[in-house]
Amino acid sequence: MKILMCSSEVAPFAKTGGLADVVGSLPAELWNLGHDVRIVMPFHGCIDRDRWEIHPRVDTIGVPLGFGEQWCSVHETRLPETDIPVYLIEHHQYFARVSLYQHDGEDYDDNAERFAFFSRACCQLCKAIDFAPDVMHAHDWQAGLVPVYLKTWDADHPLLYNTASVMSIHNLGYQGVFPKDQIIHSQLGWERFTPDGLEFYDQLNYLKPGILYADKVSTVSPTYAREIQLPEHGWALDGVLRDRSADLVGILNGCDYREWDPSSDKFLERRFDAGDLEGKRYCKAQLQREMGLPVRENVPIVGMVTRLAYQKGVDVLASALPRIFDMDLQFVVLGTGEVWAHFFYGELPSRFPDKAGAFIGFDLGLAHLVMAGCDYLLMPSRYEPCGLSQLASKRYGTLPIVRATGGLEDTVANYDEWTGDGDGFKFYDLSPGAIGDSIGWAVSTFYDRPHHLEMMKDRAMRQRYLWSDAAMRYEELYGWAIERRRS
Repeated sequence: MKILMCSSEVAPFAKTGGLADVVGSLPAELWNLGHDVRIVMPFHGCIDRDRWEIHPRVDTIGVPLGFGEQWCSVHETRLPETDIPVYLIEHHQYFARVSLYQHDGEDYDDNAERFAFFSRACCQLCKAIDFAPDVMHAHDWQAGLVPVYLKTWDADHPLLYNTASVMSIHNLGYQGVFPKDQIIHSQLGWERFTPDGLEFYDQLNYLKPGILYADKVSTVSPTYAREIQLPEHGWALDGVLRDRSADLVGILNGCDYREWDPSSDKFLERRFDAGDLEGKRYCKAQLQREMGLPVRENVPIVGMVTRLAYQKGVDVLASALPRIFDMDLQFVVLGTGEVWAHFFYGELPSRFPDKAGAFIGFDLGLAHLVMAGCDYLLMPSRYEPCGLSQLASKRYGTLPIVRATGGLEDTVANYDEWTGDGDGFKFYDLSPGAIGDSIGWAVSTFYDRPHHLEMMKDRAMRQRYLWSDAAMRYEELYGWAIERRRS
């Protein structure tokens, strides 16, 4: 198959979140399955021209937009360690910015125009390079108009009339919602501003038509695919998603074990694996020193590497902490996010000097040390489409304590204290009591059932969540999309 991935961010070129990791990892495995995979993304100002071998591909492409036409050029590079082409859409007015979507915490006021342009440019690129993809795979709202253009403006184009589309939802909380007058940029016309089109509570929504027009829709875990069809998780698109339920598939993300592998981790002074945990004990002591905590091997460390944001449940956790700090444990947190959380979590070490450590900011080396040195990783998320941290933490023998939602439900097997089965601890209610109970359960297991803890660590460290497995699922999904498009 010929596959064109359309994404606003791709690791390692430009990244704000997990979307970039997916589009930076999945194409290589599809390529290994024998498919002609290519990627198109904006040429953001943050992309390092000196680091990557980038050369011009197309001097000028016209992109119909608004009441006229915008012009762009296309550059090409390769996804590192592969032969996969990455096409960079260069338009200085839209993309020559250091930040991808925001400035000083505020969305750019021309995002509707920028990403209508990007979606249309993805289709125009195919014509310019004479590439007829079997599938165009659009990722998140920034590429949400790609499926729409394929079935409207390009429905009869000789290169694209047979092209199927897949719309991937990485986080339904981000939909690209704009004032309705911004529809003029898309050239899709007011006749499509309807409840079964682009209209969304009298506003414009870029993700909604992507879901409606795509041949197939995917998201990043089976449980999340079910959750987003419910009012409490559907962000007002649950009805649209229920209507597409027959075409909606949840496919678990993989984990990049080139980055998250304790036996080869470049950030660790002492490495380890499931057969020899001496390095993990060393990392635990090093983490305690880094965080200003007493060095104690016989105390459980509960850690968090997270955005300090509403989605991650840090407000509910804040109410649970007084009870948690009554337990014999240590707690460390690394992250950035909402201002109140910076102050609250940043002050924990002074309030609980022998029990709490905090780093408000982000440090990749410290993130790896938290993964390696902790006994448990806490993820009390309100919702979690897939989650990477729990996949990585298990590889390091750091057992996840999670709220059972989205990908956390799919990837963590709850501990059975009778048999020792499981690889983590799950709770279902998002409440201070449920968080405290689950952490208390993990702490009592550390002290009272250490043989179970060792069994769980060994089990967790030997698990793999591979992108090659995900690629086979996407290969199947593409086949279904093509069949639907051509039927």
